[in-house]
Amino acid sequence: MINITLPDGSTKAYEISPDEAPLDGLRVATDISEGLARETVAMELDGRLVDLKTPIETDAAIRLVTTRDPEALQIMRHSAAHVMAQAILRAYPNARLTIGPVVEEGFYYDIDMAPVSKEDFPRIEAEMKKIVKEKLPIQRREVPKAEAADFYRNEPYKGEMIADLADGTISFYKQGEFTDLCRGPHVPHTGFVRAFKLMKVSGAYWRADPNNPQLQRIYGTAFFNKKELDAHLTFIEEAKKRNHRRIGEAQDLFSFHDEAPGMPFFHPKGMAIWNALLEYWREEHRAAGYVETKTPIMLRRFLWERSGHWENYRENMYTSTIDEDEYAIKPMNCPGGMLLFSRKPHSYKELPTRAAEIGLVHRHEMSGVLSGLFRVRAFHQDDAHIFMTPEQIEQEILGVLRLTERIYSTFGLGFHLELSTRPAKSIGSDEQWETATKGLESALNAYGAEYKINPGDGAFYGPKIDIHIKDALGRTWQCGTIQLDMSLPERFDLSYVGSDNQKHRPIMIHRVIYGSIERFFGILVEHFAGKFPLWLAPVQVALLPINDDLVPHAGELAATFEKAGLRTEVDSRTESLNRKIREAQLANVPLILTVGAREKESGTVAVRTLDGTVRQGLSHDAFLSRVSGHIAARRADLDIFGDER
Repeated sequence: MINITLPDGSTKAYEISPDEAPLDGLRVATDISEGLARETVAMELDGRLVDLKTPIETDAAIRLVTTRDPEALQIMRHSAAHVMAQAILRAYPNARLTIGPVVEEGFYYDIDMAPVSKEDFPRIEAEMKKIVKEKLPIQRREVPKAEAADFYRNEPYKGEMIADLADGTISFYKQGEFTDLCRGPHVPHTGFVRAFKLMKVSGAYWRADPNNPQLQRIYGTAFFNKKELDAHLTFIEEAKKRNHRRIGEAQDLFSFHDEAPGMPFFHPKGMAIWNALLEYWREEHRAAGYVETKTPIMLRRFLWERSGHWENYRENMYTSTIDEDEYAIKPMNCPGGMLLFSRKPHSYKELPTRAAEIGLVHRHEMSGVLSGLFRVRAFHQDDAHIFMTPEQIEQEILGVLRLTERIYSTFGLGFHLELSTRPAKSIGSDEQWETATKGLESALNAYGAEYKINPGDGAFYGPKIDIHIKDALGRTWQCGTIQLDMSLPERFDLSYVGSDNQKHRPIMIHRVIYGSIERFFGILVEHFAGKFPLWLAPVQVALLPINDDLVPHAGELAATFEKAGLRTEVDSRTESLNRKIREAQLANVPLILTVGAREKESGTVAVRTLDGTVRQGLSHDAFLSRVSGHIAARRADLDIFGDER
């Protein structure tokens, strides 16, 4: 008798006779319903994901994994990688397989074969469709290591992988004529790979070593139905349109140059957005009781040894020798903040102190991972260091969370929270970590929002709350973070005098909201698809005189608008008005004003907004009043005159 416990607590008993096939997840699913069995791809057996046909030999708790469960998509995509590899071997018999993992949006397989391109994809996809239609059972087999090595004696890549494995049994998966070395699990048969598409191909060295052969890395994606696949492909196309590098070039916002890899250059229009972001940041921080500071970009080695960065972060730091002293360009602003706090004695009556800094930091990133503004080597952090008493922890963290919520909501960005706990490589005592972690948990519970726990993902000096924003496409980005630190105040021997007239160690919060300002900038470019809210737009008003005689009047208007704080440009080119309007729209200028003789005579403006709305006969004062109010409120919408239509 085998007793099966299901997630709802119910049980099923099975009497298995010696002449019967072993009990497995497929039989359990079928007993519940035929429909469930058709949609079940794997099972969780006593907490471990396994194939649906894995024998159940003793009492067990199982959870059936269906096509609706998040794990199912990863399992099916792994199977899709095998389907693609099998199809390639059918189409290119001399190809040699290496590895084929699942990645965030699909899968890939590295293959030693003649170069292929997207033009070859239809041939491979046609073979994949045949394999899917065949509904080949995907069967697991475990063999001793020696037998596995013999099986792959003519496959150098697989043989090398087997040689690196520990002695014992090794698992294979077979579907039709195709067998692959794999841990699994997989879907029951190839028919589950219902909707797929090959996406791109690139070169990759075997085991990422340039001395090894270069392989063809073929990427694909797969879903359980065509509707989901089509939605994903539409999403990709929309993401391409929003690509911040493309928009940044088109709108003349920023650039990168070989003379400074991974270090962005911001152009005048990009700086207009940058300064608007910082002006808003400073306004909010002043209102929240922060002061602003600035610390040097380069500091001596002994400071980094004292902070622990030299031991724990050295491989990411740039260094230099000056007057026979070793220096490091700061990868973080924290140690400078410690020095500022330590410059004078403090009383408990002064706490909390909230010191913010827009600090330029440098971190060494491998050239292969640099990615526009999203992954750079030089960037600015909107850091702040809050020093407080233990009793103030909860309220200060709550204050940061509420400030973060105000700032993100201004951009129309939602967010979720994740609590990361002590990593394997860390500094500080067990007691300090426990106090710090409980402080964060208490504040999160008081804040009232749901949060996820990431065990072992904290900073080396303390636990942290990571804040993940969601953009207009539903993508999430980790930007803000709140880190509670008891270690650095101890390393720098920081103290304050308490109400008992004794010295005490302050608790410290490290926190950022924008995070990397460069990265946040790039996220906003894609979030708004280059159509920035009026308060952020690099050019807020485009003045288009309809002929050369009206250029001086347009210049006078521009001076008036600039004096009122509007970023204004005059298009004085000898081009047709329609062309000027079209180009201003393509540049996503929020307010396009045509300047004609009638407007000059009447002292009015004709305004066209990006949604195509046109307002005639608006006086200069009325225009400035409406626009200035919209900017002052930092509204995220572009519907400036909507309530007057």
